[in-house]
Amino acid sequence: MKQFIIETSARHAHVTKETLETLFGQGAELTIKKMLSQPGQYASEQRIQVVGPRGTLTCTILGPTRPSDQVELSFTDARTIGVVAPVRESGDVKGSAGCKLVGPCGEVEISEGVIVAKRHIHMTPADAEEMGVQDKDVVSVKVTNETGRGITLHDTIVRVHPNFALAMHVDTDEANAGALSGLVYGEIVK
Repeated sequence: MKQFIIETSARHAHVTKETLETLFGQGAELTIKKMLSQPGQYASEQRIQVVGPRGTLTCTILGPTRPSDQVELSFTDARTIGVVAPVRESGDVKGSAGCKLVGPCGEVEISEGVIVAKRHIHMTPADAEEMGVQDKDVVSVKVTNETGRGITLHDTIVRVHPNFALAMHVDTDEANAGALSGLVYGEIVK
């Protein structure tokens, strides 16, 4: 079976153009700090505070701007700030938790948008055909690493799009549980 890289997706936010301008000032634009594995996606220089009932975390904004605000945390992050965040696919925020976003020029209260991102594999249609899967399939991924803490990650969603690059994303809690650091690869097991 074909292997793919597994990347740790640390806490981050996606914001609208309007939210960005409220947080960073009229005409604000995201500044690219580092390109990410998915084409056109990047970590920006802009960082914000994510405030919940019990605490605050610093969070990087990923670009480009999006049609709606979204904050992706690990369960540990969510508990730290006192937010009950559901496990969801990115973009599925209806009825999710809310929080306050604070930047140097202002703040925005979002009534929903805080989630724990469901672990997922990005792939092209050609990758999906080669691996015998389709968009929205739910698979298990076997991860072997040199630490002796091999792990199988169940309930992993397959996301297929021509513009994707082959890579799996897990959050920091999942990476820590499997001692995933450095270059780590996985493969779909059935």
